[in-house]
Amino acid sequence: MPTSPVTDDTFQKTVLESPIPVVVNFWAPWCGPCRMLAPTLEEIADENTTTFTVKKLNIDENPVAAMTYKIMGVPTTMLIVNGQEVTRTTGAKPKATLLADITKHIP
Repeated sequence: MPTSPVTDDTFQKTVLESPIPVVVNFWAPWCGPCRMLAPTLEEIADENTTTFTVKKLNIDENPVAAMTYKIMGVPTTMLIVNGQEVTRTTGAKPKATLLADITKHIP
């Protein structure tokens, strides 16, 4: 399943109330590293459809979630399990590094 967008209005239901872990990528259209990371996130989403979902949140259009989670730089990729932040990483990371950080925290 490819990545899908999430907004301030849908964050509670699609992320915090999700029955499976959710990887949230906080990004901005003007961010070069965000554009570099996008294909990697698509691959991760396509390869892990039953383990977790991947959502993308544009911080320019959705400032509430970005402020709530104190996003100081983009891209920031966060894993949320049972409504709680478990881990986060900032910057464009290689696929193996990002995936290892995500999967080691999934129950």
